[in-house]
Amino acid sequence: MDTRCFALIPAAGSGTRAGAPIAKQYVALNDEPMLVHTVRVFLDTPAIAGVRVIFSPADDWPASQAARKLIASAGGRLRYQAIGGASRAESVCNGLKALREDASETDWVLVHDAARPCIKAAMVSNMIVELQDDPVGGLLALPIADTVKRSGADGRVAATVPRENLWLAQTPQMFRLGMLLDAYERAGAVTDEAGAIEASGLSPRLVTGDVRNIKVTYPGDFALAERYLKESD
Repeated sequence: MDTRCFALIPAAGSGTRAGAPIAKQYVALNDEPMLVHTVRVFLDTPAIAGVRVIFSPADDWPASQAARKLIASAGGRLRYQAIGGASRAESVCNGLKALREDASETDWVLVHDAARPCIKAAMVSNMIVELQDDPVGGLLALPIADTVKRSGADGRVAATVPRENLWLAQTPQMFRLGMLLDAYERAGAVTDEAGAIEASGLSPRLVTGDVRNIKVTYPGDFALAERYLKESD
């Protein structure tokens, strides 16, 4: 590749829906914090030139033993930055601006949720191969297999939505640094990188992901993530 690839992992959220006593990205999965599993995947991906993890300024996890151990094993490819914002979008924006210290405007950035620890290095590598020559970039996603219902205000079914051409977005989402930062600065309220790119008039490419690449969101998701991690050991 003529350009480099960097991973950006926003980890400034609290994850209140998960019902954990601490921020969900620090909950232990198979005896290691979730965030350690997530970051390690990108360190194990040869095409990734560097990994940035974005924390809240009030977060003291980077000083923890687990965080220091991860840094020591990274060979200079991992950096923690306490520049997280009030929203995921703000944290990503701040991370993209800081990444300009090391990356060019045309380098690729793979933004990945801290709470998706079951991603695999092979999946990341395949995504990079699929998108490295794409003029826009893209994201991992899954075609919807279930019947989709839209509810009304009364909690009853208002409509059945045709599932053809519907996908569930995952991460990583991979775009050029300059393009993505410009899209974020122009976009309004968006929930992911692809949404910002779409708001700028471009169409990201969909790369088929994996059902095991779950986002830990609710209390029951922790056990499922542990199972998927054990299956890959």
